[in-house]
Amino acid sequence: MYMLVNCSGCRTPLQLPPGARSIRCALCQVVTPIADPRSVPPPSSSSHAPPHEAPPSLSPYNHAPPGPPPSAHGRKKAVICGISYKFSRHELKGCINDAKCMRYLLINKFHFPEQSILMLTEEETDPYRIPTKNNMRMALYWLVQGCQPGDSLLFHYSGHGSRQRNYSGDEVDGYDETLCPLDFETQGMIVDDEINATIVRPLPQGVKLHAIVDACHSGTVLDLPFLCRMNRTGHYVWEDHRPRSGMWKGTNGGEAVSFSGCDDNQTSADTSALSKITSTGAMTFCFIQAIERGHGTTYGSILNSMRNTIRSTGNDLDGGVVTSLVTMLLTGGSGMSGGLRQEPQLTSCQPFDVYTRPFLL
Repeated sequence: MYMLVNCSGCRTPLQLPPGARSIRCALCQVVTPIADPRSVPPPSSSSHAPPHEAPPSLSPYNHAPPGPPPSAHGRKKAVICGISYKFSRHELKGCINDAKCMRYLLINKFHFPEQSILMLTEEETDPYRIPTKNNMRMALYWLVQGCQPGDSLLFHYSGHGSRQRNYSGDEVDGYDETLCPLDFETQGMIVDDEINATIVRPLPQGVKLHAIVDACHSGTVLDLPFLCRMNRTGHYVWEDHRPRSGMWKGTNGGEAVSFSGCDDNQTSADTSALSKITSTGAMTFCFIQAIERGHGTTYGSILNSMRNTIRSTGNDLDGGVVTSLVTMLLTGGSGMSGGLRQEPQLTSCQPFDVYTRPFLL
């Protein structure tokens, strides 16, 4: 049985194998010694709870140190993950390009400090920055670790997505959406329930999280309670995706919004049809283009710009065909042909007016 201990360096929760006397953090690489693993208290207990007060939710974040006070404009942190699955039958061409472009945008347009952006791609020389399942999990823990009011967090993913049958009854369509780490064939996929529990539900009041997920079947991959269903004229309604079981999939008072590449039953293209120069994820390219062309003032203007660009793209789908074939391998679905048919989606922890709320990172 695994138990969680906090890294002595960065306080990230680490899974301690049975009998282990020490553990190395995948983020800061500090080795945390454990005198007797059996003496480590379970992460669900808390010595800080006032008497007669209900215990906090079972979350390793309850033990995070308060950290330094935020600046006047808050702190900014980002996790960017681009996976090409090189030399495999699942290979994609544009995902690492997506990651590099997103990093450039965050630094130069939204003033994210370079040291606050954690990059996970196959091109990284640090083995703890390779986008394996364990490293991705650790990066997501790091993203929300010690977050405070005023903080702005961002998660960008470009790679394969899939879905699997849900048996708990918390999905409207009966499927859990998933992300595919580099080693998903041996270690498995990361399911939306885990993503939600890791980076959505712990968010306290005053903290803002944005996710930009460029993957197949990614519409509700953060399991956020509300989906903005928009038609071609720009009219929209918020669909209620809260589980019938009554389980809360929103935040702990913070704000969480996600742009995704397509609806849950659609595939996302990896193609050169948009840039005309090199392969990119269609959704990432359109998102960055919307910002650069001045269409990034509100969530509605971004979503409309992305959708219009994709709809107007021709039939040059060299990379899109690759994505569709891989989707067939992963899910047994059928491939797309004849143009980009994906529709970027917007989900949120709460409904809001997408045409009046400004988009701010």
